Amino acid sequence: MTTSEKYVTAAYCVVFAIVLVYVLIMALKLQRLEREVDEIAGRVPDEDAEEAPRETAQVG
Repeated sequence: MTTSEKYVTAAYCVVFAIVLVYVLIMALKLQRLEREVDEIAGRVPDEDAEEAPRETAQVG
């Protein structure tokens, strides 16, 4: 293996590592956001349970 091949291999490894770290960070952020959305959704009262039954209206 020549010196230039070693440099190219090292460059690919560095880029792969950076992309892997980026994907890991995004996955962790997505997990945190999903937890926050679930927490906020749990705070919102269920609108269907609180609404009074609606009457149907004749149209036309």
